[in-house]
Amino acid sequence: MSEVRLENDAFGPVAIPADRYWGAQTQRALKVFGGYGERFSPGLIHAFGLQKLAAARANRSLGALPEHLAQAIEQAAARVASGEFDEHFPLTIWQTGSGTQTNMNANEVIANLANLELGGALGSKQPVHPNDHVNRSQSSNDSFPTVMHVAAALQLRDELLPALAGLRDALADKAQAWANVLKIGRTHLMDAVPMTQGQAFDAFSRQIGHGIARIESCLPRLRTLPQGGTAVGTGLNAPLGFDQAFCEKLSEVTGDQFTPNPSKFEGMGTHDALVEVSGALNVLAVSLSKIGNDIRLLGSGPRCGLGELLLPDDGLTSSIMPGKRNPTLAEVLLQAAMQVMGNHTTITVAGASSAFELNVAKPVLIHNLLQSIGVLAHCVGIFSEKLIKGLQVNHSQLADNLENALLMATVLNPVLGYDRVAQITRKAAQEGLSPKAAAVALGFITAQDYERLVRPELMVGPQAS
Repeated sequence: MSEVRLENDAFGPVAIPADRYWGAQTQRALKVFGGYGERFSPGLIHAFGLQKLAAARANRSLGALPEHLAQAIEQAAARVASGEFDEHFPLTIWQTGSGTQTNMNANEVIANLANLELGGALGSKQPVHPNDHVNRSQSSNDSFPTVMHVAAALQLRDELLPALAGLRDALADKAQAWANVLKIGRTHLMDAVPMTQGQAFDAFSRQIGHGIARIESCLPRLRTLPQGGTAVGTGLNAPLGFDQAFCEKLSEVTGDQFTPNPSKFEGMGTHDALVEVSGALNVLAVSLSKIGNDIRLLGSGPRCGLGELLLPDDGLTSSIMPGKRNPTLAEVLLQAAMQVMGNHTTITVAGASSAFELNVAKPVLIHNLLQSIGVLAHCVGIFSEKLIKGLQVNHSQLADNLENALLMATVLNPVLGYDRVAQITRKAAQEGLSPKAAAVALGFITAQDYERLVRPELMVGPQAS
């Protein structure tokens, strides 16, 4: 049996593994909730370090904490924010809906680190107390939602938005490179009229650009924080100006511009801003599904499918069919999109669980939101770097498609009329002819006039009358 130390809280003594930095409340939570299942992502734990750091600085600036205690708390919180003590946050997300236990976990770890720095003993709560000092001017009810906002905002800024910008630009590069590469468009999965590969990839790029804009439009509300509301939103036990001082200190350490929510009641009792972010991610997942599916279908083959795109070789193959190549990275992207769509349902229901002055589904809400951001950032990044940038077009297949596409004759509607063009396409389909051969055979047009009028390079945009 490993060594333990005894700590006391309001409910009596608690045995804690001697080498762990958490305290009595965290240990009790482990016993109550167990260790099953998902834990919070490191990003949330690091955001707690930032939150406690900013709170200590705000308390110090307002005279609510002595200089030497505040400094020790700040140093300890900075170490938590750096990821140095991730293993000392053992709690599952399946805990109290306010996230109280993880807030106390942060308070206890930081208090113990601060006390060791000041010459105290692990678990002594002297001279730094987890509640009286680390949690000064705060409650779980305003700290946890603040951390939710901070973790989401920073992960969007540092991970997802750069990945999306990379994908948008990679798609735009393909659109420019293939601006004059002709192909047959498809509607209802069936052959339609000509367009260019550039037009298709420009549409993809614009989808991602719109996705970036949707996320960015949410950020002002995500950067508005409820810190300072304490228990129910009134600010009980927080000094006047704490909310503003906190946001100023947090902005300094993160490089982002956070501001106080003028209604702490809205920021603590609801999580509409987080549901809104998830909604933007849900739309993004829809866009990525369209892009991923189009690319894997257009690259199907290599000999018995559409085969218009040549996907880069990733070195992976079938377990039974030697040398078989699959659109693995497109499938990765599609699965990520599926996960985000499912997460959005959970986030929506969690957001709707607010009652009176508190939402009590905070842990599951932020767990799913951060997972959505993380999985999208990772999968978008590898899809962009390892598939889109190496993607090529199959020029010979595209040329064959253009030569035999029945609906090329659509451009003759103004010359021959809809009914005659319908006869051309029907004859060509029934007899296996090219539309040119069918039109000439029907006597509707000469071969020379057909070649003059049916020019796919002139059919990819509006024509002058």
